[in-house]
Amino acid sequence: MKFLTLDKSNILEYQQNKDPYLFIDYATKVFPGISAEGYKDLNLKEWFFEVHWPGDPNMPGMLQIEALTQMSSLSILTLPGNKGEIMYLVSADNLVFKKKITPGSRFFIKSEVMSYKRGLATFNAKGMIDEELACSATIKLVLPKEIKRYKR
Repeated sequence: MKFLTLDKSNILEYQQNKDPYLFIDYATKVFPGISAEGYKDLNLKEWFFEVHWPGDPNMPGMLQIEALTQMSSLSILTLPGNKGEIMYLVSADNLVFKKKITPGSRFFIKSEVMSYKRGLATFNAKGMIDEELACSATIKLVLPKEIKRYKR
């Protein structure tokens, strides 16, 4: 099965988040409609480390979920006809935070499409640091362009 590899400039072609709110540096394997994985290298100069928390910097939980969401969206946005479209977060459930994500870490993200029907996608996503689970969530995203096709 063929997969895509996307550097930051390619990622920007598929989804609309931009720096400083882009939380993916590289997508190592994207199987359109199936799964996506990649990483974000975190350095001390990330804007959120200055304020969360001084003297004990770590990536805020909601930004971890945003990173999982952005990686998840790539599996749908790489399907034919979806490049550059917007996906919106509908829900994030079963949130688990197990390990701090600190400066100097490589935040590795894996996301699997659990279902995708009529523009609504459900993903099982997890973030890892040094091969240890840092966070996980069940994420639901909507592709408005696709939803419009089914409105009456």
